[in-house]
Amino acid sequence: MTARFAHTLPWGTEIVEDGARFRLWAPAQGAVSLLTDQGNTIPMAKADGGWFEVRTDAVPVGGGYQFVLTDGMRVPDPAARAQVSDVHGPSRLVDPKSYAWQCPDWTGRPWQEAVIYELHTGTFSHDGTFDGTARDLDRLVDTGITAIELLPVAQFGGNRGWGYDGVLLYAPHTAYGGPEGLKRLVDACHERGLMVLMDVVYNHFGPDGNYLHHYAPHFFDANRNTPWGAAIAFDRVPVREFFVHNALYWLEEFRCDGLRFDAVDHIKDTAEEEVLAEIARVVRERNPDQHIHLTIEDDENTTRLFQFDESGAPRLYDAEWNDDWHHAVHVILTGEETGYYQDHADEPIARLARTMAEGYDYQGEVSAFRGDKTRGEPSAHLPPTVFINYVQNHDQTGNRAHGDRLVSLAPPEAVDAALTLLLLGPHIPMLFMGDEYGETRPFLFFTDFRGELAKAVVKGRRADFGSHESYANAATGAAIPDPNAVATFERSILEPADTPRRALVKRLLTARKTHVIPHLMSLGGHAGAVTMLEGPAFSIQWSLDDGSALVLTANLSDAPVTTPRRGVAHPSSQPLQASIPAPAPCPRGRLSPVSPFRSPHD
Repeated sequence: MTARFAHTLPWGTEIVEDGARFRLWAPAQGAVSLLTDQGNTIPMAKADGGWFEVRTDAVPVGGGYQFVLTDGMRVPDPAARAQVSDVHGPSRLVDPKSYAWQCPDWTGRPWQEAVIYELHTGTFSHDGTFDGTARDLDRLVDTGITAIELLPVAQFGGNRGWGYDGVLLYAPHTAYGGPEGLKRLVDACHERGLMVLMDVVYNHFGPDGNYLHHYAPHFFDANRNTPWGAAIAFDRVPVREFFVHNALYWLEEFRCDGLRFDAVDHIKDTAEEEVLAEIARVVRERNPDQHIHLTIEDDENTTRLFQFDESGAPRLYDAEWNDDWHHAVHVILTGEETGYYQDHADEPIARLARTMAEGYDYQGEVSAFRGDKTRGEPSAHLPPTVFINYVQNHDQTGNRAHGDRLVSLAPPEAVDAALTLLLLGPHIPMLFMGDEYGETRPFLFFTDFRGELAKAVVKGRRADFGSHESYANAATGAAIPDPNAVATFERSILEPADTPRRALVKRLLTARKTHVIPHLMSLGGHAGAVTMLEGPAFSIQWSLDDGSALVLTANLSDAPVTTPRRGVAHPSSQPLQASIPAPAPCPRGRLSPVSPFRSPHD
């Protein structure tokens, strides 16, 4: 029997015996009608709590529909599974059970096996589609990648964009291939043993195509704003259900292996159980036999969402993006000290070592970049796998004036050293698309807005990042690429190549699989300890449950340093050299310049 998967939604549509059920929360409306693409208008029954509903066979599967408000405005379904074209036009009725899954028995992979590859669907391939991404998966698998993480794919205004201004959060972007294309991509990943993580944005809606204000103004919190628009009122039950079920929808209907929640420090509510905790709890309860991985981005460096049972399994979230690790590495490699890098400019080597051993750099210290406010909470009690590290990501690259990648800012030997630290540490590594072979094309900020909105985005972006080194060094405002120009988008499309760096990354990931991953389940909290060596060198020891240890020693200088003889590296451990080209020979007990290595001990 062919496997079919669907998630029942409280919002939007469901296929029923006599056609389809259409449901909309519109508490500000006295009446709402359903409009078919044949031009038929069908009144919807008003129910308690501001809900409107109708069951009808007037819209066939694949057909278009809209909701008509009291004043005649036509709006798309905010929980549509697909759009006919853009965010302003009709939604498309989808039967989620029409797709026959090829890997129905896939249950995922353990978190410690994750080697994440963050990619943007529109620029990963020249097709800019889910199918285009699927055609290049074998190269990623051969490199050693075990999970892809998709930048947000929910429908946003226009065809081109990063995805963080989505407005129809249940509809995979039409330009990428819609729900059918996304399901084919997930299936193709599972056929190859790849996990699929989905980036979701629950802190705001985009400025183009969001009609919720017209019929459900209480969807938003009038007393709070975010840097990107109106804050969401998670205290209200229909709003809360919209997001809880959105998370379940991606995991159950599209069979994704996990979600990454964007900027959760801007998700606020006053419920006894905060919405982020509820989402995680419900996901875990409904999918006990699946390896589901939930991760967050949190600028506040909090730890409340990381709770584990006696076996080490997460009760809520698995891990967090660790900007502190990135910022320290970036300062060391580039010397940049403006913007958020100023918080890591003093003693960046020691700060990097601290993040390797304890997770966060800022654990309650004062942040000058944030107006001398304290930032963060103690994190050494968490296992290393709670922290996702990276040498760059879409933000750290695309939020530069010219989308500069690290390879354009630092010597190749230094980038190799950073990748070695990243891929051999016991934290979860993430590569941004192109890192594995040294992509030199930029990843720029691009949108597809028109008119005054396009002008406002350009102006606001320059104001937001005016303190950043790359913006401060831009000769004039005109030198910054126009986000709305097609050429800006096209310059960001990858051109994969087989390079020495890809060979390095492949070797490092092979070493990680053999020497690091088997020990990750034995690493708990308070496992890491730092030993600072001479000059810009350090050694980190992570204690394992059996009394042995993993040790990583790094020399980020241009001269050899003496390595510790006892107390850090186990006497019977065998060092695994991991620099390319191979360092010049050094006497025993000395470590070559810019040549991190791992000494695993079983």
